[in-house]
This record gives sequence, structure tokens and C-alpha cells, in this order.
Amino acid sequence: MSNIDPVPGYQTYNQPPRPDRSGRHQTATRRTAITICTIADIAAGLLGLWILLFLLDANQANVFVEFVRETADWLAWWAQDIFTMDTEGLRVALNYGLPAGMYLLIGHGIAARLNRA
Repeated sequence: MSNIDPVPGYQTYNQPPRPDRSGRHQTATRRTAITICTIADIAAGLLGLWILLFLLDANQANVFVEFVRETADWLAWWAQDIFTMDTEGLRVALNYGLPAGMYLLIGHGIAARLNRA
């Protein structure tokens, strides 16, 4: 008797071969993943820089500090005043640190998913 099925009548679990992705499609997907990672890293970096500048009591009238603050406000508009505390430094660290972490998690998660697909 020459039956290769484990049990007659049951479905075999042989997976069909994965479709071969072309090199061009794979390269475009990786570039997209790198771009998403880079954007997430830059956003988180600017938020982290604002936290650092605030905690170090940087000159608020400086053009660079003002640019970083306005950019951080724009990136973290959805998380403003989630945490309201008496300690100003802790409030800024939490209200701007939460979006930074979210941008990193979401951006790198999407990029990892693209690399796996």
C-alpha cells in the first residue's frame, strides 16, 4: 500500500510555494519601509529635542528653540494636556514623550510589516 497522506480523507498541510516577488517590488517595499522609519525617527527626535531644550531651560527667544517648540507643538497637538501636573518639566516630558513613543512604535511597526509582506 502506497498512501502518503497521514490519514486518508483529511486535508494535507502542504503549503503552496510563496509567490516569487520581483526584485523591483521588493526594493520599492524596502525603500518605503525605510522612508516610514525615517519620518517616524525624525518626528520622535524633534519631540525629544524639545523635551531636552525645555528641561535645560533653553532661551525661548532663540529662533532655533522657537522652531523646535512650534514643530513639537504641531506634532503633539493630539496629546496636549493629557497629563496635567504641577511640575512643569514632568508635564512637558509626558505630554511630548507620549507622541514620540507612539510615532516610533507605529512607524517602526508599519515598516516591519512592509518588510515581512
